[in-house]
Amino acid sequence: MSLGTTMKSSIGAKALMAITGIVLVLFVIGHMVGNLQVFLGPDQLNHYAHTLQSLGPILWIIRLVLLTTLVAHIWSAAVVVRMSVAARPVAYQKRKDLATGFAARTMLVSGIVVALFIVYHILHFTTGTIDMAGSYGQLLPDGGKDVYAMVVQGFQHPLTALVYCLATLVLCLHLSHGVSSLMQTLGFRNDSNASCIDKIGPVLAIIILIGNLSMPLAALTGLIK
Repeated sequence: MSLGTTMKSSIGAKALMAITGIVLVLFVIGHMVGNLQVFLGPDQLNHYAHTLQSLGPILWIIRLVLLTTLVAHIWSAAVVVRMSVAARPVAYQKRKDLATGFAARTMLVSGIVVALFIVYHILHFTTGTIDMAGSYGQLLPDGGKDVYAMVVQGFQHPLTALVYCLATLVLCLHLSHGVSSLMQTLGFRNDSNASCIDKIGPVLAIIILIGNLSMPLAALTGLIK
């Protein structure tokens, strides 16, 4: 069986979705840790942002890898959903969702919402195309971008903060099931460790929820200025 045929199979698509999921989860964690430096003050966050920008072509390679990973994750998820629907051409007369959690049942919807938010996030902080707070383009005395001011002023805008808070909730809902699911797909889950593996997703989701919500809420309440 060729690689292309394998990737189009249910097993191959699920494996690809799990592997790309790991890469994206690691990015989410790293992105959060980097952004949490906003609590260390403007000098620290601006230094972090300028260090990333100084990577030059390397930064664009990283972005391209992440974009490719995201596209592959979405594509594999679409293949899995299509095969699942094809395997069940006649809808159940009565759905029994009691054994399946809400996060699992809404993976498709939450995934679409997260994908749309990523586009919004890029248009907000990367290009400044959507900037309801008018915070994009803040400059330091030396002419560099004042990322700290952009972040704080952006999150001081109630509607912008609300968008990020809601997106974070949906993201963490997606992760709470997705992380545990990918562990099972890759064969890390068995009868002896099932209860422990099943907790990894929800626990990680809660940590990311607290970390990502802390920034817009801190800006709204004046904790960071």
